[in-house]
Amino acid sequence: MAPWCRCEMPDDVEQTIRERPMHTKVLMVDVDGVIVRHPHPEGWAANLERDLGLSKKALQEGFFRRHWGDVVHGRASLRDRLEASLAVIAPHLSAETLISYWFANDAFIDKDLYEQLSHLRSVGVEMHLATVQEHERAAYTWDVMALKSLFSAIHYAAEIGICKPHHEFYKEISRRVSAERIFFIDDSAPNVKAARDCGWRAELWEPGASLADLFPDLLSA
Repeated sequence: MAPWCRCEMPDDVEQTIRERPMHTKVLMVDVDGVIVRHPHPEGWAANLERDLGLSKKALQEGFFRRHWGDVVHGRASLRDRLEASLAVIAPHLSAETLISYWFANDAFIDKDLYEQLSHLRSVGVEMHLATVQEHERAAYTWDVMALKSLFSAIHYAAEIGICKPHHEFYKEISRRVSAERIFFIDDSAPNVKAARDCGWRAELWEPGASLADLFPDLLSA
């Protein structure tokens, strides 16, 4: 596991957290593989070589394997590291072109889950995103994909300085969120286990599942 750093929060954010009313229950939702789920088994890069002339293997070896740890932990800029990598593995591509392609092709919202979550919101359940993202895609999912219309906040790795399934990821979110009980869905078993270790009610998410079946007490008094 890469070393982590805890990001300092501005005073006004800390004040907001202290003054927030206590919610009895909060539902945390993972992004990739849960509320955002690509229909192709190979994900957003399935047609990368055909569309942009860059192989998935070259991108994996030249960028993700070398730089992703720093980027997703908030220690480096996605754009800067990607630009440097592309200069070597695909000089015909700009970071802007690849990022635009990546984000647009990785923006498939699970409509069934979205409807379930919308119902929970309508009856007063507060919902947050808890996800492993770097800064730019976190902003994209929040603003461009408009998940901010459904969720109250997004908690993500680059902003916290640590990734799931490290326990500090969950503990930091627990410090920020006023809730007697935190519920959580994720498509990764290690992430679910770590959340349970930290006191969250966590369940493994599979497409087509029912939140009412996973958490029968979520709407109970």
